Amino acid sequence: MIYCIVANDRAGSLEKRLEARPAHLERLRQLQAEGRLVLAGPFPAIDAEDPGPAGFSGSLIVAEFPSLEEARQWADADPYVQAGVYENVTIHPFRKVLPE
Repeated sequence: MIYCIVANDRAGSLEKRLEARPAHLERLRQLQAEGRLVLAGPFPAIDAEDPGPAGFSGSLIVAEFPSLEEARQWADADPYVQAGVYENVTIHPFRKVLPE
């Protein structure tokens, strides 16, 4: 099943985010190599492609996992969680309708 992992950043966590980014991206690339990643990316804190020092307010990862529990375990092991970037993470089952 597909799950949406929605994470909200802690205020002032941009430096931690930048430090943990290579490890975070490596895990996403692994999901992509396995054909399980639908999309992933951050929420800029301002209306700009590159928010600069304003940073990001969170992230969205949409990917396939065997179960909600496995999606939770994967999210809990994310380098951004380990580094204290995310204030909270929610996971929602998702049913893709479009595009087909």
